[in-house]
Amino acid sequence: MSGVADKLDLLRKIIASKESMLVSFSGGVDSSLLAAISRDVLGDRAVAAILDSPLMPRRELEHAKSVAEHLGIKCIVVEHDILDLESVVENRPDRCYHCKRASAEILRKIASSLDISCVADGVNTTDYDDYRPGIKACDEEGICHPFVDAGISKYDIREIARSLRLDFWSRPSSACLASRIPYGMRITSHALKRVELAEDMLKDIGLSQLRVRAHGDLARIEVLESEIQEVLMHRESIVNALKDLGFSYITLDLEGYRSGSMNESMGIRKDISDQDISTYMD
Repeated sequence: MSGVADKLDLLRKIIASKESMLVSFSGGVDSSLLAAISRDVLGDRAVAAILDSPLMPRRELEHAKSVAEHLGIKCIVVEHDILDLESVVENRPDRCYHCKRASAEILRKIASSLDISCVADGVNTTDYDDYRPGIKACDEEGICHPFVDAGISKYDIREIARSLRLDFWSRPSSACLASRIPYGMRITSHALKRVELAEDMLKDIGLSQLRVRAHGDLARIEVLESEIQEVLMHRESIVNALKDLGFSYITLDLEGYRSGSMNESMGIRKDISDQDISTYMD
């Protein structure tokens, strides 16, 4: 743990040097830890900002608000209808670039209005192992990456959060709902809501880390390998619920959950799932 402790010490120094910070906040483990450390180091000069868009599941929004309240950090929620942006709706492989660019512009304006010097996000060194065009957009907009500057990986983030007894340390990862739609298929509010409701249903039966990828009227369910049998046990209710949502075909991906599986169509493959998320769910 000494290496991680050294990284945490460096992270605190990096944050302190900013004097004030607006944290791009989603309620996930990464941004939650950044918010917690920023609040601890900077006090009231640390503020969290949630961009509430159709890409954010309602449960995640409520969870994010709850985490911010628990951490004692001021939290601003700003509505952001990203579906007004055609470069996002048309869903090309560089969709995240355009989405992050638009989001960063809003965050910078919020920071300016609050006289905050720095906008920071939860990007970490592990993120550079995957296809993430949004990082380039954030760099162009001057968004800071404190975890990267401190050499902190996704694994380190969970270890630090666990060492600090932050109860979100083992929370399964989340991602914007657009990641459930194949590149080239237009993103609509209907498609996003259908995926959100399908995933809510699967979470309600006790599944932890999952995705419902919507290939038109076909739903491809990804769950942890250890939970595949659980899906099969609830096969009938899952089929009925997803067909009620308008899916014609419901499939179970036998490769199981993996982050960014839509990128595989471009020849980009990530063989780990959040540093093997299953080790955190035991």
